Amino acid sequence: MWVPVYLDDYMSEFFPSLVLRPPLFYNWDIGIRFELGVEWSREYISANNPYLQGVYHRAVTLFKALHSPDEELFVVVDVNDFGDGKAYQHKGRILSPYVCEKALLFQLKHTKMPYVFPEDDEDGKYKTHRFALTCKTSDLKYIPLLKAVCNQDLGIQPSIFHRIYFINMNKKTIFHVYDDRGCDILATSPESIREVYQRYSDWILDYDREDIEKVF
Repeated sequence: MWVPVYLDDYMSEFFPSLVLRPPLFYNWDIGIRFELGVEWSREYISANNPYLQGVYHRAVTLFKALHSPDEELFVVVDVNDFGDGKAYQHKGRILSPYVCEKALLFQLKHTKMPYVFPEDDEDGKYKTHRFALTCKTSDLKYIPLLKAVCNQDLGIQPSIFHRIYFINMNKKTIFHVYDDRGCDILATSPESIREVYQRYSDWILDYDREDIEKVF
């Protein structure tokens, strides 16, 4: 399979007009918003608690349902830079624990761009550093990676606060866990995610269920 060299070229071709920033579900016509966290309680403060185990289970199950081991991915990491000069130092460190072969990180591409939330940057001083890695699903230790993303707001380590997107170049889908509450799956065609929709319909966020059902 031909692998695009640049993320921007791929996005322009298959997801034109989509700005890669949350909330993805509300900015694209074809997608599903799944609920990950159910029955939250303040008593849950450890990684072994039932709430977080349920979050992990749903995130990993949905990821596996959408990504076969040999499929080509873009793994995109957005690191916000608020002018302290530290953001670029994150290069390679975020994904390093989660790739099977560290040499793969030499392929990491970096783009410095305007802050992805310009409405929160009136003076135009903030930036976003976008790191994109081309790899196969099998190159990733995606289970601990997903868990770290889910941990971001819960005070549990390891945790990743940066936004991470998985773009499946074979299926033409985007997978984004925004935190322990839920995740968005976008696609260029309903058919490419219809099976996920049917198998895990009970996990769809009820607030958006009516709009999602109209797509399928």
